[in-house]
Amino acid sequence: MTITEKDIQQVVGLAIEARKKAYAPYSNYKVGAALRTKDGRMYQGINIENAAYPSTICAERTAIFSAITQGEREFDLIAVVTQNGGFPCGGCRQVMAEFALDMLVVIADEDGKIHEKLTVSQLLPGAFTPQFLSK
Repeated sequence: MTITEKDIQQVVGLAIEARKKAYAPYSNYKVGAALRTKDGRMYQGINIENAAYPSTICAERTAIFSAITQGEREFDLIAVVTQNGGFPCGGCRQVMAEFALDMLVVIADEDGKIHEKLTVSQLLPGAFTPQFLSK
């Protein structure tokens, strides 16, 4: 499936919508994500904080894990929306790399302004992938 500017705007819009539901009472840094599968299905994610900080989960992983729960394994586009265009953390980059090194990652702010468009492999060069576990 080809990625058009219209596709990008649609996924960013879904991430902006998702961000409104984020649960971030400690950092107040709300994040929304929207993930598109290669066959066009969409999944949203939000960051969900916890008083026990290690139990917090990021929006990107929420969207990816939701899709995986539904049997999805092939992704081509994810939008991540924060207040100021913040990038995915290392853990999220690693989860993205597990499934789609060539996936387009769109970084946008709460107003929909796109700050960056790059692939997972550009976000995480030298990613540790399943191929390293093969003998």
